[in-house]
Amino acid sequence: MDFSIPIAFTPLDQLVPLAQAAERLGFARITLPDSLFYPRSQEKEYPYTPDGSRMWDENTPWVEPFVGAMAMAQATSTIRMCPSVVKFGPRQPLLLYRQAASVAMMSGGRLDLGVGIGWDPNEFEWCGVPFAKRGARVDEMLEIFRLAGTGDFFSYSGEHFSFEELSLAPVPPDPIPLYIGGHSKKALARAARVGMGWTSAMIEFDQLSDVIATLGENLRAAGRSLADRGDGNPFAIQVVSMDKFGTAGFADLAGAGVTDVIVMPWMMSGLGFDAPVEDKIATMETFADKYIRG
Repeated sequence: MDFSIPIAFTPLDQLVPLAQAAERLGFARITLPDSLFYPRSQEKEYPYTPDGSRMWDENTPWVEPFVGAMAMAQATSTIRMCPSVVKFGPRQPLLLYRQAASVAMMSGGRLDLGVGIGWDPNEFEWCGVPFAKRGARVDEMLEIFRLAGTGDFFSYSGEHFSFEELSLAPVPPDPIPLYIGGHSKKALARAARVGMGWTSAMIEFDQLSDVIATLGENLRAAGRSLADRGDGNPFAIQVVSMDKFGTAGFADLAGAGVTDVIVMPWMMSGLGFDAPVEDKIATMETFADKYIRG
């Protein structure tokens, strides 16, 4: 089972040293969250906190995820970059594919991509995209991603997108691994249908067990399985666990089929998001000695 480092809410000048340390210590990937802007008022509740409040404020630092991934990829050689989840819903598919393919090509194929729809109506409406039917819109985007990745000319005609024959170049030699996010039935069905993996928001173990069982059923219906997603590799299960930590907890996650745990060792050690980077790296070294290199 892999461990990955998230750079959520991290000062931008810490990204490269954290990525270099993560690579040296054996972490598998860096995950980069996505936010377009911060609305002063929030009508819709944030779906991943008990009280619906946002976990950040207007001063929280965010880097554009593909820019951040490219900066860290250029400063490393083996660790994977995982913008996740990128909010597909408010974006345009051809530009989004161009961004992702560019990072994949320039990083030597070290890109995994977390796919989210987006939960905030403001991000859609203020970007000129309707919030309604957002799931169907993203399904079309994922099909356009697949077609663009062939490198051939293709056209598309759907409810949300329509264009004549075009092609994009260069494209990565292998498809960009897509980790589909979301906890709903539709999201889990989407992950099993088109994803190379699934990625969670914060989740408790009991709920995770149910999710993995549902993913297994959906994968079988799609002619795949948790053990083989279609390319000989296990279907990726990437999680942010709320209640499984330490040797026993990580063993439980691995036993349940989790392939990658996103951990923030400095937060686990009581440090804040704005702690000095040297202190954060020290907690990463302690974590790696115990759970990765030990």
